[in-house]
Amino acid sequence: MDEQHARELLQAERTRLEQVLSDGEADARADRQAIEDASGLNDDAESLTAEAADDATSAAIRVRLAAIARAEQRLKDGTFGRSIRSGVVIPDERLEADPAAELTVDEANER
Repeated sequence: MDEQHARELLQAERTRLEQVLSDGEADARADRQAIEDASGLNDDAESLTAEAADDATSAAIRVRLAAIARAEQRLKDGTFGRSIRSGVVIPDERLEADPAAELTVDEANER
């Protein structure tokens, strides 16, 4: 995969995830506000569950953003598209599906 295409894929994924994260954080703030505003008639458990789900989603997105940052660093280092474990070339099809892939499919399945 050429570097320009890899950069474009990574940037598109970063932009998408940053928007999802921003939306999720807004939802989390709304959930927290709902808990604070709750009267005896509201179901606090429902708000707490939604808040926990929002927090878990945000954490997962941050992990994914870190993987994208590592892929961008591999682009700079000239090692993008190679397994971080074995150095084997990661097929373009895998990088198209997941531009932040760090391992070949076989290596990832070994985990």
